[in-house]
Amino acid sequence: MGSIDHISFPALAATASLSDRSEIECEVMRFFEEFRTPLLRYALSFRISVHDAEEVIQEVFLALFLHLQSDKSRKNLRGWLFRVAHNQALRKRTTLHQRIQTTSFDWIDAHRQPDPSPNPEERLFADQRTQRLVAVLKALPEPDQYCLRLRAEGLRYREIASVLGMSLGAVSISLTRSLGRLLRADRS
Repeated sequence: MGSIDHISFPALAATASLSDRSEIECEVMRFFEEFRTPLLRYALSFRISVHDAEEVIQEVFLALFLHLQSDKSRKNLRGWLFRVAHNQALRKRTTLHQRIQTTSFDWIDAHRQPDPSPNPEERLFADQRTQRLVAVLKALPEPDQYCLRLRAEGLRYREIASVLGMSLGAVSISLTRSLGRLLRADRS
């Protein structure tokens, strides 16, 4: 699913004119190009398959089309997209009875860039460091993991609070606590 050119938005509202629908489709396509990859990474963090994450993303952008077509609020659409992705991914994971297990495309591995020429000592050190940090990440409670992932995607504290249904203070505490654990693990 590299683009949504193959997705056809049906005439869902008889009151919307053809030009209005076309403008909405263009706007959805712009959002798709900008947010598909970060939303896909976030959906994959729920330990669902790549195929299921792609379905989640399709549902998110269909929901965006319907949201815009209904002329609903356009305030903080980035946060809204992540909230819809969060809910859809949770629903998909629950529906498929998939509990936390490693997928072939873990969100941590997506950011890992191998060094082309490390010596064996450097590789061993890097592998041990990665294993320590991954172990700390996996040991974090799910809400703390979600906060970190959303922050890594560039969402502000208020947007994270909105996506996860948490208070701003709870987001701040979660991120501070999680980052502290990661720093301590990295120093050891």
